[in-house]
Amino acid sequence: MPEQPAWRFQKTIAPMYEVPTGHTILKGRVLTCRGDEVIEQGFVEIEGAMIKAVGNAVDLGERGAEVVETGGTIIPGLFNSHAHLAWDGVHDLAQQSLNDPPELSAYKCAGNMLISLRAGVTTVRDLGMHRTNLVAKQAVEQGIFPGPRVLACGAAIVQTGGHTYWCCREASGADEMRRAVREQVRGGADLIKIMACHDRLEFTDEELHAVIDESHRNGLPITAHATYDACIRRVAEFGVDCVEHGGSMSDETIALLLERKIPIVTTFAPVVMQSQPEVARKFNIPDWKLQERQRAVANPARYEGLVRAARAGVVIGFGTDAGSPAVGHGVVAPELQFMLKLGVVATPYAALRSATSVAAAISRLEATLGTLEPGKLADVVVVDGNPLDDLDALASVRRTYVGGRRLV
Repeated sequence: MPEQPAWRFQKTIAPMYEVPTGHTILKGRVLTCRGDEVIEQGFVEIEGAMIKAVGNAVDLGERGAEVVETGGTIIPGLFNSHAHLAWDGVHDLAQQSLNDPPELSAYKCAGNMLISLRAGVTTVRDLGMHRTNLVAKQAVEQGIFPGPRVLACGAAIVQTGGHTYWCCREASGADEMRRAVREQVRGGADLIKIMACHDRLEFTDEELHAVIDESHRNGLPITAHATYDACIRRVAEFGVDCVEHGGSMSDETIALLLERKIPIVTTFAPVVMQSQPEVARKFNIPDWKLQERQRAVANPARYEGLVRAARAGVVIGFGTDAGSPAVGHGVVAPELQFMLKLGVVATPYAALRSATSVAAAISRLEATLGTLEPGKLADVVVVDGNPLDDLDALASVRRTYVGGRRLV
């Protein structure tokens, strides 16, 4: 295990906010996300930081806990497996990445963490905008500010002058790749992210080997921005643990992902949200991009590779690219609905699992999070309505618990 970041050695005498845990029983429809399990008249018992029991309400008996009749649906806390807490959705990402002072980035992270909680997102896998995500992680874990669990990559690593170099850690040469990984490890990163392509492949073979090897030497998974077949196949061959976005794929590439058990975190929300004029104009999306996104949404052939991969059995996780143009950190249902429409997931329940049990497994947290069952951490969300009938129900969050603490 890597050496702990310096802030972990700082003793927090008095957290700035303290939300106590308790002993609470939530009653309502329960979607455990263990397969397709539904308990129509169910309960989830939370004691301290943990889920103590889950079952049918008729079996409750007297438990000495506060009982809450939710009148809604109880689900595991959601993961957003691809987000950028320091971005606010404006069109010009480069401008805010280059010009936002660290203090403003910190405020954006704070606000977006609250928005995430209100959307039922209890774990955010932040894939970079400089190193602000490491500070957000520290603020949550030290009780400085309430937020979801933050799994941070630190700064994404890119070849010098490569894709989105203006918000990444640039590096050239194998030794510098290793140094870049070690810097993120020193800062407390949970994973490493690389930008493996834009309109062309990036990194030499030696650089790509070095950045992946150094991540694994430090015990961290590494994920790659990879958006078309040649790039996806290349990073899979070199040994990454996950693919971000995905795109066109040959049968050979799909077979390689299956063989090596490499999941894809899809991110359709930018296309979906930017295609809506009332949303796009609010975030200063230019008309040319609005029209391009409308064509993209209407063209299922664009996503054929991802659909074939999903149907072949490649694991697909939920991510929204939150913070990128027009994608707020509360956007959940539009991404899931588009996944379902395309056929990347087969059912509404499968869509929900992509953001819960599947996402937990992608982040290697399936032993403690992702499903509602005794002995797991009490990341629990209550929504109005039934997401299995209408995924828009996920937009009506009434309660969000993180580790047994009610934060919404």
